[in-house]
Amino acid sequence: MHLEYFHLIDRITDLRTEERSITVEAQVPRESTIFEGHFPGHPLMPGVLLIESMAQASGWLLIALTKFERMPFLAAVKEAKMRTFVTPGELLTIEAAVVHEGSGFTITNAKVRVGGKPKCNATLTFRQVPFPNDDLRGYMETMAKRIGFPQQMFAHG
Repeated sequence: MHLEYFHLIDRITDLRTEERSITVEAQVPRESTIFEGHFPGHPLMPGVLLIESMAQASGWLLIALTKFERMPFLAAVKEAKMRTFVTPGELLTIEAAVVHEGSGFTITNAKVRVGGKPKCNATLTFRQVPFPNDDLRGYMETMAKRIGFPQQMFAHG
């Protein structure tokens, strides 16, 4: 198995902690080894990566809401719907909003659009725990700066 880094969010475009919502963008690359096998002659963004992009957008929202004190881990995917294909070169707009919190879990509704048209959506459940170690927290802080996470939302930074 060959796995590359899963950096699926390019930039945060809107983060509203009061409304518990986030909007991010992600440019699907025109070329990637993923498209060599998915599918030859008809390249498509894999649905599982679209779900992962919604999970990452939701995760950044949850990190913001906990002021970088807790790390969200995807626990469940429900009601995932792939509505139409996503192809290389498309600009994804990914939105997520918290719909429920309790018992150590948070649920978000997330959706992916291209040019305002729905591509997919899902209900995602996360378990939030303190960062398991300083290395992971440092890595996430570096990624946060890369995608435009508001610096005032760092608890220690």
